[in-house]
Amino acid sequence: MSQKQSLPIYNRQSLTLYTDLYQLTMGYGYWKLGIADKEACFIMTFRSHPFNGGFSICSGLGPVLEILADFSFEPDDIEYLSSLKGSDLQPLFSKEYLSYLGELKLSVDIDAMEEGSVVFPHEPLFRVKGPILQCQILETLLLNFINFHSLISTKAARVSHAAQGEPVIEFGARRAQGIDGGLSASRACFIGGCSSTSNLLAGKIYGIPVRGTQAHSWIMCFDNELESFEKYLDCMPNNAVLLIDTYDSLNGLKNAIAAAKDLKQKGFNLSGVRLDSGDLAYLSIEARKILDEAGFRDTQIVGSNDLDEFIIKSLKEQGAKVVVWGVGTNLVTASGQSSLGGVYKLCAIKEEDQWIPKIKLSEQTIKINNPGIQQVRRFYSQSGEPVSDAIYDELSMPEDNRWGIIDPLDSLRYKNISKYDHFKDLLVPVLRKGAVVYQSPALTQIRQKCLDDLKAFHDSIKRFVFPHNYPAGLEKNLHQKKSDLIKKLRNNL
Repeated sequence: MSQKQSLPIYNRQSLTLYTDLYQLTMGYGYWKLGIADKEACFIMTFRSHPFNGGFSICSGLGPVLEILADFSFEPDDIEYLSSLKGSDLQPLFSKEYLSYLGELKLSVDIDAMEEGSVVFPHEPLFRVKGPILQCQILETLLLNFINFHSLISTKAARVSHAAQGEPVIEFGARRAQGIDGGLSASRACFIGGCSSTSNLLAGKIYGIPVRGTQAHSWIMCFDNELESFEKYLDCMPNNAVLLIDTYDSLNGLKNAIAAAKDLKQKGFNLSGVRLDSGDLAYLSIEARKILDEAGFRDTQIVGSNDLDEFIIKSLKEQGAKVVVWGVGTNLVTASGQSSLGGVYKLCAIKEEDQWIPKIKLSEQTIKINNPGIQQVRRFYSQSGEPVSDAIYDELSMPEDNRWGIIDPLDSLRYKNISKYDHFKDLLVPVLRKGAVVYQSPALTQIRQKCLDDLKAFHDSIKRFVFPHNYPAGLEKNLHQKKSDLIKKLRNNL
């Protein structure tokens, strides 16, 4: 097995150049001006929940740490960069700068949300602090991994919530966005709550349970459906799930039952039948009746066919008897939301041992970033239910320990946080001076954290239509600092 368990496709190649050109052109500018080592702080956050939902799941930290653990420009990286030309057809970068990059070793501090955490808009998912050139170079890599993994984990959490605890199998390898997208999606889906995957490589690399039996081509390969079932059960009695909709679902079920009667004599049972087309509600109800009458009460009904959280919810409301859900395309492609839309913004610069907050203005309020050395504090009731999140600046904590939050998009929405039992700061150290200081949990532990985090929140934020707006906002001192900066910049303009 690859040492880089989260990055099997790329384990033979440096990923340091997985960045946009403008990161290195800005880096060149910092270097030429002698400010490459100026201390800066960048924050990665996102502006709104995907799928019009009420929560998001942070995911992707594990793969990021594997890259950062040995982050450096390899000789062939430098050779490639030396081939780039400017508009004058001369080398874009000087030999001295490329030599500097070739010797570069990370020295940044990074704090991050743990994988599987439930998160909300404007909260920092990553805080990167250190030499500005290094912080800049990491932007594209962090955004790519965290945006995609978090998006897919959120979709998987929604689908799993719709299934109400019943197993969800991720079936998406054939429709995923490339091999890398498929493997990343399998990992992210498992974190979000899926119980297994059809993707064998993901099973090998990540230890995710794998599930699968046969496709329609197996049934069509034989003279008749009954024979195809008998032959399959002869070959694989210990993997006895039959696909029954190749010709006619209910007639196919009768053939499955006929083929499975001999199976019991071998000490095996018909584990399940899968419906992959038609009216899943009607067909599963009828199939359940037929199975029970034939004495196959323990045989499960598996449902697939372009499912998503809304279809699963509807099927359950109709009384469908499906108890295992196979979800593929709509899951691994995050149908309904093309990207998470995370952003990475400079929020502070260090000048003469003092952190100076920075802010970007915009005509759109949602695009004005939050300044300062940010952290997120989550407050809990005595029962363990989260009641509020406060985004605060570590350099301007509330002096009286009286916490209040203000909606970053609506300054009239204020909440005083007084009724709570305990709290937890959500950003944890993962890199210190460029060295990884965080041990990523096993994938099963990350998945369990996601399930536990979601369970702790009130069901109202998990609604698919008009979910509750969980109170997560700027601590009042940070909000005032942001307002003052905006006024100052606009007055200067």
